Amino acid sequence: MPQKQGLTVADVLALPVLASGRPEVVAGEQNLDRLVRWVHITELTDPASFLKGGELVLTTGVPLPGDASQVRRYVDELADVGAAALVLELVRRFHRAPEPLIRACRARGLPLVTLARDVNFLEVTQVVHTLILGNQTEVLRRTQQIHEAFTTLTLRGAGPEEVVRTAVEMSRRTVVLENLAHQAVICEPAGTDAETALAHWERRSRATPVVDHTEVAGEEGWLTTPVEFQGERWGRVVMVPDTRSFSAEDVTVLERAAMTLTIARLIHSTAWERRAHRTVLHDIAEQRYRSPGEARARAAALGLPVTDASFLAVLVDVPRSAGEVETLLSRTLERTALVGTLTERRVGVLLFLRKGQPWQSTVEQLSRTAREEDAGAVVSVGCEVGDLTHVARSFREAGRVAEAVLPGSDLLFHRLSDIGLRHLLHTLRDDVRVQDYVERQIGRLVEHDARNGTELLPTLRHYLDAAGNKTIAARRGGISRQTMYDRLHALERLLDRDLELGEHRTELHVALLTLDVLRG
Repeated sequence: MPQKQGLTVADVLALPVLASGRPEVVAGEQNLDRLVRWVHITELTDPASFLKGGELVLTTGVPLPGDASQVRRYVDELADVGAAALVLELVRRFHRAPEPLIRACRARGLPLVTLARDVNFLEVTQVVHTLILGNQTEVLRRTQQIHEAFTTLTLRGAGPEEVVRTAVEMSRRTVVLENLAHQAVICEPAGTDAETALAHWERRSRATPVVDHTEVAGEEGWLTTPVEFQGERWGRVVMVPDTRSFSAEDVTVLERAAMTLTIARLIHSTAWERRAHRTVLHDIAEQRYRSPGEARARAAALGLPVTDASFLAVLVDVPRSAGEVETLLSRTLERTALVGTLTERRVGVLLFLRKGQPWQSTVEQLSRTAREEDAGAVVSVGCEVGDLTHVARSFREAGRVAEAVLPGSDLLFHRLSDIGLRHLLHTLRDDVRVQDYVERQIGRLVEHDARNGTELLPTLRHYLDAAGNKTIAARRGGISRQTMYDRLHALERLLDRDLELGEHRTELHVALLTLDVLRG
């Protein structure tokens, strides 16, 4: 169980005011961690009637009975009332602790301490009481700080990530928020890394009993407390042990964190799991992790298959808000993908695929699902990669594909192999150098048609689309061959280009395609 804060018997014995008496523990050594809540000097034969528990009893031994049975009763009464320890000064009546007293204290586990030298009991009382009162004041101050910190988070409407982070800062221990499926949705490590903290999380979590109140449980000794509201449980908060024992302050931090998380869940409509998926997705896509092992551990802690798997980045761009599409895809791809909004109109998906599993059918279904929610959804696919560390490359490729998709495309999804020249020009349409190129190549032609009502631009388009075949170009334009010849000569004079040269035709063709893209 968590240890309470305060002075222990061992702490008091180490104080100079008692250490000068050369204290020796002759019984009850295993209970020196008992808390001392007060010091009581007594020369009575029945001091227990004046005690309330937790006292360090100081005596010269003068009133101790000589009969062994009475000694046992004396010790039993002290033990029953909960005295912290009995300190016997070996100066006046005794020069060594009586055997009956030692046996009685050992039988009841009551620490018995002898002092070989004279000690000022009044000074001991003053020093210890000052420390106890000072410690109580510090505990109260610290508890108030904890309550104020979490109250501030509640008033600010802080999200669960900030709540867990605050619990870590106050306890200096690793804290994990998990859901009912034993998935670690938020992990803030302290003194370790996320990879170590989350290793085999679900198995370890299931081995730790779920309790109805704050308690140390399981083989690892996790300090856990439930997160719930009006009987509905949502998960639990776990504080992972380190070399220190849990304290009452740790319990306060964990319970206040759980209360604040409950309020945060009621305030924020986004489920913990979706927030967690979104965070891990961002971190993996942008390589914001300390090591590949951490990335795998965080994904595995959310129940995703990371071993013997390949990975594929998918971007879903929607004309309206991405929130509804994210919700729908999260339900559809549960436990097979990370799903999260990347921008207001873009949803990111990271598919976890079994080795050798074709991804096309999954992406097709994903696309249909997205279009059910938003008919204008455009799906772009990156390259399949075999390691989480390469996922960023897959997302970059999907991003390049998304930039190149032409408006009105009816493909279920797009990938890099679908991107041709027109798509490339669409990607570059905002580059002033590309716009300037169009103006230099065919700007005069566009202006000539506008001023004179001619149709030289359509004629050039038919000619270039026909790969320089004048007969086909004339038929497509609905004009005679002679008219085609005349217009081509006019085009060559106006543009100062030789239309028989392949390079000149290519330059003009690119300019025409870019003009179409710019007119969009």
